[in-house]
Amino acid sequence: MPVPKRRQSRSNTRSRRAQWKAAAPTLVRCNNPACRQPKLPHVVCPNCGTYDRRPVLTS
Repeated sequence: MPVPKRRQSRSNTRSRRAQWKAAAPTLVRCNNPACRQPKLPHVVCPNCGTYDRRPVLTS
């Protein structure tokens, strides 16, 4: 396994870590005309339980 020859400075380490940002998840509107709540893409709607206008979850 390769090992660094020299210790990396604090400023270099912190500059690199400054790029680690948490991104907000992309949201889309539910296809169900009665619902239209924001949801994650390619996931069953947690509000109405439909996916691609088909009921998947039963209450």
